[in-house]
Amino acid sequence: MTEIKNNPVIIDFDGVTLTASLSGDIDHASAFSLREDIDFAIDRHLPQILMLDFSAVEFMDSSGIGLIMGRYRKLEPQGGKIVISGSKGTIRKVLIIAGIEKLAEIL
Repeated sequence: MTEIKNNPVIIDFDGVTLTASLSGDIDHASAFSLREDIDFAIDRHLPQILMLDFSAVEFMDSSGIGLIMGRYRKLEPQGGKIVISGSKGTIRKVLIIAGIEKLAEIL
């Protein structure tokens, strides 16, 4: 098990699934470091599944949609998939309106 801790993300890998537990706000100011941390872990572990846990996310703008889409483009060539968990309220509505369920499974 590998764990990377960096506010606002905790990353864990169990051998198959890379879980990125996000927290706080996902906006222009935070998206770059989130992308870097998640991409570093993807490149290192080559997971079959990327689980993005939104249960502690309080706000998300279009930068969050871009974060998901970019990770989809990164995983898709290697046959990986994205699963989104813990989205609720407005964040879940934004994901559905953006059509993210075409790219990722939303639990």
